[in-house]
This record gives sequence, structure tokens and C-alpha cells, in this order.
Amino acid sequence: MLITLGIIVVIGLYLVTIYNRLVAMRQTCNQAWSDIDVQLKQRYDLIPNLVETVKGYAKHEKETLQAVIDARNTAMSAGNVADQAAAENMLTGALKSLFALSEAYPDLKANTNFLQLQSELSDIENKIAAARRFFNNSVAEYNTGQEQFPAVLLAKRFGFSIQEFFEVAASERDAVNSSPKVNF
Repeated sequence: MLITLGIIVVIGLYLVTIYNRLVAMRQTCNQAWSDIDVQLKQRYDLIPNLVETVKGYAKHEKETLQAVIDARNTAMSAGNVADQAAAENMLTGALKSLFALSEAYPDLKANTNFLQLQSELSDIENKIAAARRFFNNSVAEYNTGQEQFPAVLLAKRFGFSIQEFFEVAASERDAVNSSPKVNF
């Protein structure tokens, strides 16, 4: 009887350990997503200033400016990770078009406010990239933790589900793969 009780207690403690480990990994994923969200908020706050600066120099580029604003609004209202990733990729493309305008307007390219905003945005983009890597690493650990034995037997019963990665759009991957080759 005492041995049976001891075995039940050991199994119970093992199940609690598995559960707590999965909870900790899920919380790490949630924290990592919040870190991305904070960086994205900074990016969203910076974009209107950038658009206004460009608007002063490139008044007839309304389509490009409107595309940036629309992409920002879409990204801000995205619901889940997949929608957020798609919206962010769209916003990145719109921002690339906006920065391409600076090549056509030398005065804009030399404007200190524009250069400062561009530098801040570049810094934020680097922070977002780092936050995405951390998030994806957390998701990988969490998903792996759920799929390992014996957690795989318990995870779904306890309400744990597989998380989605924050992935780069196929068009972004294609752009990297088709970049020009430099040979010396």
C-alpha cells in the first residue's frame, strides 16, 4: 500500500513538473511576443513623422505615402501571429518604397530630420529582428516541449497548443535569393 502511494506521488509530482515546464515556456513565448509588440508600437509611432517629412518634399507622391499609411494601419490592427507577420511584411515593402523616394529628392535625402527618422527606424528594425528571433526561438522550444514524450500525452489535455512562428513572407525570401551577385 505504501509503495503504491509512493508511486502515485512520484507520478503526480512528475506530471506537475511537466505542466509547470510547459506553462513557463508558454509564458516565455507570450513575453517574447510582447517584446515584438513594443518594438512595433515604436515603429508605428515613428512612421507618421516620417510620412510628414517626406510629404513636405514629395507632394505629388501621394500613392506611395498613402500605401505606407494604409500598411501601417493594417499592421496595427492585425490579430494573430500569421496576420501580423503578413501585415509587417507589407509595411516593410511600403517603407522601402518611401525610402526609395529619397533618391529622387536630393533635398529630402539631405534633410537632417529625415536622416534622423531614417536612422531611428533602422535601429527599431534591428530591434524588431532581434525580438523576432527570440520569439521564434521561444516558440521552437515551446512546441518541442509539447511534442516530447511524455508531455505529448498531456499537453493537449491541459490546453496547450502549438504556436505559430513569425515568418518572413515568401516575397522577402525571393528578394534575398535574387539579390545581385558580386564577383571580383
